[in-house]
Amino acid sequence: MEHLSIASRLRLNDGHSIPALGLGVYQAPAGRVTYESVLHALSVGYRHIDTAAIYGNEADVGRAIRESGIARSEVFVTTKLWNQQQGYESAMRALERSLQLLEIEYVDLYLVHWPVPGKRDESWRALEQLKADGRARSIGVSNYTVHHLQDLLSKSGTVPAVNQVEFSPFLYQKDLLAFCTEHGIQLEAYSPLARGLKFRDPTLVDIARQHQKTPAQIMVRWALELGLVVIPKSVRSGRILENSLVFDFELSAREHQRMVELNEDLRTDWDPTDTP
Repeated sequence: MEHLSIASRLRLNDGHSIPALGLGVYQAPAGRVTYESVLHALSVGYRHIDTAAIYGNEADVGRAIRESGIARSEVFVTTKLWNQQQGYESAMRALERSLQLLEIEYVDLYLVHWPVPGKRDESWRALEQLKADGRARSIGVSNYTVHHLQDLLSKSGTVPAVNQVEFSPFLYQKDLLAFCTEHGIQLEAYSPLARGLKFRDPTLVDIARQHQKTPAQIMVRWALELGLVVIPKSVRSGRILENSLVFDFELSAREHQRMVELNEDLRTDWDPTDTP
């Protein structure tokens, strides 16, 4: 296995690269909490911050990046197009608004947040233009199932660089991972810790004990070793640091298999399965 570190990046299908570990700021309150969380994450080595228009904290993310002392070119910034702004013209305006709030000239990755029926095709066309304009370095989707990806690929020559979905040992989306791998789409895991609901699972606790790590660290490491981009979210400085201290051990093949066998299709967030 290639040596993983907090600086590890994965090559995307458009030639850009994305840090394998990032900080998610979903549900992080706007203002001081988000600002301090991002600042702390950057101080301990994170170089990838994932926000979204609907989160309401883009301005705080941007301020933290500016005041971190780290060059903009070194920080990978993702934001997302919310459902109410989907459509061609509205998507173009939505990214402009996000860039204003972040106070940056481009985002590294812009995602269609949800596969909205009847609008996602036009939204994707807008993202293609935003990429051509240099306002978004890479473009992708979020919460897309195999069905949604097949639909997009049948209509567009642009393959998404990323598909960001809920993914954890307890929601091991094997078929989706295989499809994305086959088509060169980087799978990115949100809620990789299953919101902490399974930290007491006996298998997880046992593996954690073997490595003298926490269940959260085992879950992050497992996803990284699968080749995923992983964006655990936290606003607690101790947890943000803890989630990054996963590069001094490896899981065995048997431990990987034990983790895979934890799958119970547990969703802690939105379920896009029945979205047409």
